[in-house]
Amino acid sequence: MDAALVAAADVAAGAAVAKPRVLLVAPRDSYRSAPYIAAARKLDVDVLIASEGNHSLSGLDAPGVKIDLNDVPASLRVLLAAAHERPFAGVIGTDDTSVELAVAAGIQLNLPHNPLSAVRLARRKDLARAHLSSASVMVPRHWRIDCTQPLAHQIEKILYPCVVKPVALSASRGVIRADNAEQLLRAIARVRAMLASEPQGDERDTLLIEEFIPGAEVAIEGLLTGGQLEVLAIFDKPEPLDGPFFEESYYITPSRHPPAVQTQIAARVAEACAAYGLREGPIHAECRINEQGVWILEVAARTIGGLCGRLLRFGTGYGLEELVLLHTLGRRPDTRTEDGGAGVLMIPIQQAGILRRVEGILAAQRLPYIEEVVIDVREGNELVPLPEGASYLGFIFARAPSPAEAEAALRAAHACLRVVVAPLWKGGVLHLAANE
Repeated sequence: MDAALVAAADVAAGAAVAKPRVLLVAPRDSYRSAPYIAAARKLDVDVLIASEGNHSLSGLDAPGVKIDLNDVPASLRVLLAAAHERPFAGVIGTDDTSVELAVAAGIQLNLPHNPLSAVRLARRKDLARAHLSSASVMVPRHWRIDCTQPLAHQIEKILYPCVVKPVALSASRGVIRADNAEQLLRAIARVRAMLASEPQGDERDTLLIEEFIPGAEVAIEGLLTGGQLEVLAIFDKPEPLDGPFFEESYYITPSRHPPAVQTQIAARVAEACAAYGLREGPIHAECRINEQGVWILEVAARTIGGLCGRLLRFGTGYGLEELVLLHTLGRRPDTRTEDGGAGVLMIPIQQAGILRRVEGILAAQRLPYIEEVVIDVREGNELVPLPEGASYLGFIFARAPSPAEAEAALRAAHACLRVVVAPLWKGGVLHLAANE
């Protein structure tokens, strides 16, 4: 072979080896995997997906290794072997169920990571509430229920209205408001039925009951570096989230809360992160705001779910997954600020059954300020509303001259849609709606 061609091949091989590689630890069918893969390709970063099930790996069109999130030692051996073949520049856990394994891998590979105790606290709602309360962080009053024991004595001192929460589920699954003891017992029974298929253990048999906090709700996306929080965005949730279920729908940015309130929000979230001991990587937080101040509802050591991370492009020029990957690689991008507003509607599933079709998509897409309408559920698939459901019908994105106009555009687009659902038969019973 010509010497020049050999030299060129050596240079190309060296460049390929030099390309950074990130380990992405994800549960099967995670909403977050595909956006991370797309971001990695855009940034020219290699990514290895560690996930459960061959189907979930092949469907992502990215290199992967099969792991078992319930067998951490065996999974770690797989990940360390992959790192021995080619080192990782960083490791990311995409979801609540995968962050602990990602941290364990980060410890073994000497990569930046959170303390394992911190991510365990952030993932378990009952432990998180107790820990933040002991650290004098503003959280709702709360009670821990052991469902294997008689309930009457355990609920005697609970104040109403209250909210029932599974201790380790996300996306508002199983979150139900109760205004009296009778409603509370019904809510507990409903959540216990939901958790019956979960693996045996403490997370299946324990529930968190907390006082209902009235007020406006916001979501916060941020990045931690050495324990310092950088707030990437504060999203307003303009719908009243008063129950009985708490399905999220509209996210609007930038926030329309006064600057002083936004400063309080950032300070409260930073306070919670410090109390947990979180130090590195993405965080997703939820807060309520009322005349008493800013209340922490959740701080998770991961990004927001679904396609909502695309909204970060409005305020920064980068998608959320791009920002997390760059942060993992130790790079700080030049972000930009923009005038105007942007928003997303996570299209709620309002009726149980089999999806036949969604009408009005083209009409919604033609409205001013609407960027895209995405329907995630395919025709013929089952629709399950909250509190049992774990997904959305799809997403609508808008960008407008102001946050208010972005919200109005999303509401108008949603009004264009007509979801046609067929009844579902299960076990000889006709199911018309999940909320009967």
